[in-house]
Amino acid sequence: MCKLARSFIHIFLLIAFPLIASAQEDPMVTSMKQRFDLYAGRAVQEKMYVHLDRPFYLVGETVWFKAYLLNGETHRFLDLSKVGYLEILDLDNNPVVQTKFSMQEGKGNGSVLLPAAIISGNYKVRCYTNWMKNFGADQFFETAVSIVNPFVRFEPDRTVKGESKYDVQFFPEGGRLVQGLASKIAFRAVAADGKGIRFNGAVVNAQNDTIQKFAPSINGIGSFAFTPKEGETYKAYVTDAKGNRTEYALPAVEGQGFVMQVKDSTDQWLKVSVTAKLNTDEPVYVYMLAHTRQANPVIEKKPLIRNRTYFLVDKSKLGEGISHITIFNEKVKPVCERLYFKRPQSKLDLEANLAKTFITREKVALNLSANVAAAAEQLTNLSVAIYLEDSIQADPQQDIASYLWLNSDLKGTIESPAYYFSNVNKDTAQQLDNLMLTHGWRRLKWDNVFGNQPPKYENVPEHDGHFITGRIVSREDGTPAKGKDAFLAALDVPARLYVAQSDQNGKVTFEVRRFEGPKEITVQTNLAMDSTYKFEIANPFSKQFSGNAAPAFFFDKTLENQLLTRTINMQTGNSYLPRVYTQKKVTLTDSVAFFGVPDEKYFLDDFTRFPTMEEVLREYVKGVLVRRRQKEYHFRMIDKLLPNTYYDTDPLIMVDGIPVFDADKIIEFDPLKVKKIEVLNSRYFLGPLTFTGIVTFTTYGNDLGGFELDPKVLVLPYEGVQAQREFYAPKYDAASANSRIPDFRNLLHWAPNVVADKHGKAALEFYTSDQTGKYQVVIQGITPAGVAGSKRFSFEVNKRNF
Repeated sequence: MCKLARSFIHIFLLIAFPLIASAQEDPMVTSMKQRFDLYAGRAVQEKMYVHLDRPFYLVGETVWFKAYLLNGETHRFLDLSKVGYLEILDLDNNPVVQTKFSMQEGKGNGSVLLPAAIISGNYKVRCYTNWMKNFGADQFFETAVSIVNPFVRFEPDRTVKGESKYDVQFFPEGGRLVQGLASKIAFRAVAADGKGIRFNGAVVNAQNDTIQKFAPSINGIGSFAFTPKEGETYKAYVTDAKGNRTEYALPAVEGQGFVMQVKDSTDQWLKVSVTAKLNTDEPVYVYMLAHTRQANPVIEKKPLIRNRTYFLVDKSKLGEGISHITIFNEKVKPVCERLYFKRPQSKLDLEANLAKTFITREKVALNLSANVAAAAEQLTNLSVAIYLEDSIQADPQQDIASYLWLNSDLKGTIESPAYYFSNVNKDTAQQLDNLMLTHGWRRLKWDNVFGNQPPKYENVPEHDGHFITGRIVSREDGTPAKGKDAFLAALDVPARLYVAQSDQNGKVTFEVRRFEGPKEITVQTNLAMDSTYKFEIANPFSKQFSGNAAPAFFFDKTLENQLLTRTINMQTGNSYLPRVYTQKKVTLTDSVAFFGVPDEKYFLDDFTRFPTMEEVLREYVKGVLVRRRQKEYHFRMIDKLLPNTYYDTDPLIMVDGIPVFDADKIIEFDPLKVKKIEVLNSRYFLGPLTFTGIVTFTTYGNDLGGFELDPKVLVLPYEGVQAQREFYAPKYDAASANSRIPDFRNLLHWAPNVVADKHGKAALEFYTSDQTGKYQVVIQGITPAGVAGSKRFSFEVNKRNF
């Protein structure tokens, strides 16, 4: 077939294809849409932002935080996970602080005290949920904080030493360079501290001829056009501001393949061009799939005509923020992809009405207003931190809006993300597009979408309570035990019992509701039946870590006097802090045991005290029959529905909420240590298990009263979700303003749950401390519709005149 005839056929196909597609959609396009929607429905993306009260801390100070848990697609509050995990990691990803906290309707807050064992340096604070662990540590929220331990000598000017080394990377648009095909190459050059550098660069060929010069526009990022020629090899040279010249490799040039180019064709249309170099005369089709955070998928199929084609994407069909555009070949394998950013139209404007100066121990009234330009919103949720901006500086935390639009969906560290939103013009639009090319998409793998098997998720959302997981294994050879009953309990008031059955791998999962604060838990099998097994309890914190490093630590040694002042103020504040504010309060939501109201309740002090437990049970506990068979005691429960009959198996027996499977030990226990006995005279269903009645024995101190548990019971400390701790905010009137008790608070106020009314108004009141200086006010917030915003401003506090 002559070339002219082939060209005519290709042109005819290009003209006819839209008509054919309009009559009947391609089956593969339909299949791709179905599989994409199925994946998006299963792989719900949680996105988290955490507002910290300050960017700089001393050991002994408290870190207060507010977590916003949002739907990754819409940025609306997501009431999926009820437990969050917060960690502070050192440079080697070793946790120095770990805590769990409760969340309701996508919101949660808490605090952690920085222990004295922490050494001075920069640390990463990260936060995530159990469900987020399925998608890798790149999905976790991360931010850097500086922590100084003034009680341990440290290097005040510790920075990156040695020769300056730069990380210079090149990113072809679409991901590949192909011989003879024009491409755009974005580049990013950063120093060891993660900051972009200024430099001059050049691409040279094997003969050392300069092919293309380039330089960054901002933060070490820029782009240039480049067409690799067949048979040529290339490399790049970068010359920094000091005149140092370094050689770097360009991405490999392929002999065949695809390249893509994305441009704004008009205000309404986005043009996605695809060019290929292929060794085939057969018609070739490609698919284009565009989506915005797994929503709004746009899928089309087109043939290559003379190795070229293009797709026009209606921008109105794409969501705001980052969209992911991928080109697939006929086998639905990705061959090119890149990111595109659509600027959000709505913006949350936060305003604050506050005087510029105050005096020490003065009442401050802060009036806030939250307004959205596009539409009236209601009940905007805000968090507010007010702290002393002393001489010891640290990089401020990234605001919620720029984090949600950029960092939460991109790989790597983004320098000055707020810049791309503060100056909206043609230059920043180009710089934002370069940013899309130099930071990869972190949230989706195509093998999970179009693979033969749907992805399996090991970690399920903690929708009702925290999951404590473990394994039951043989004591002899460590093999997993399948189908074994497991019991978890703690010395709680009221009693809480959690049960589970092991799966084929011996794994057990206990869903523990209302499980707050530090506890000592007991885990065991039914020791009357399965006494040859042991438990291994898993650590619930993730062992996956992102590649993002904390910035290099620097402390100006000229600030040692300021550090001493802050250290004294911290110790003074902790010493005079009222005791009620130093302890976390466990909220008692229910005073009834897990099985509800018992059928019988006996306070033993109301009866004649008998010397043995057998006499106590036989004499006045009507619902329990004590039987002895083959030198072993057994309890039998009288069925309350059929009073003349009783069950033929032992009930669930507990001492202070801990299951006991040996009735002989109960008979041997001293009844004078027992305060009350409660009885449930009916079958009770708990999870997968059924009990023929329940008998509980409660000691006076709810501490087992010396009752010895079976040595096969695993007893270990376990931290539940943290109990709430109240933020200390003193109030001064005319009399107390002259109190001699020092008030050296560095953090004046922390309000994690400020809700603006339907008019967008909210108000706060707090009092200044004895510390004069400049104070920073940081407000983060988001509306129910997912429109986020922030506000920073400052005020002065001067000395009170007595």
